[in-house]
Amino acid sequence: ACRRDADPLTPAGAYHRRMPEIEFAFLADAADAGPGRKFSVIGGGVSRIGGPSFPLRHPHLALVVSIVITAAEFEREHELSFRLLAANGREIATAASNLTAHGTPDGSDTTLTFAVDFWNLAFEAPGDHSFRILVNGSERKRLPLTVIRSSEGGTMPLTPPPGQKYQA
Repeated sequence: ACRRDADPLTPAGAYHRRMPEIEFAFLADAADAGPGRKFSVIGGGVSRIGGPSFPLRHPHLALVVSIVITAAEFEREHELSFRLLAANGREIATAASNLTAHGTPDGSDTTLTFAVDFWNLAFEAPGDHSFRILVNGSERKRLPLTVIRSSEGGTMPLTPPPGQKYQA
């Protein structure tokens, strides 16, 4: 549940104007992203991983997130939480943090980009897993992660169906 007062001008279930918006989020093999800086990514756009046997241990995934905070949201504490869920809904890993954005003197929006590292992840079975990103207790973004049985292991490249080619 959100820890802020309800806004009488926002209808129930509607977007709350005092909640930061997620500009983008994606999974990568590795990332270096600190607030207020450029970010670097290795192997960005991970949506599928695999291995030859289960339970599967994956050494590392980075979740890169960029949020936009408006002047109305400055000087307020916002709770961010990140959850990796298995295909059956079981929680595999979590992370959480609180942030307070102070903004710029001119009151313009502030964008914060950061990376959350998930180490030594254990997947019990193949299937459609997902990362959930919550802001102030409300799910704001969901990233799919397909886990497959594969003799190659690691991050799996996308391949076209037999007889088709991807063209640029």
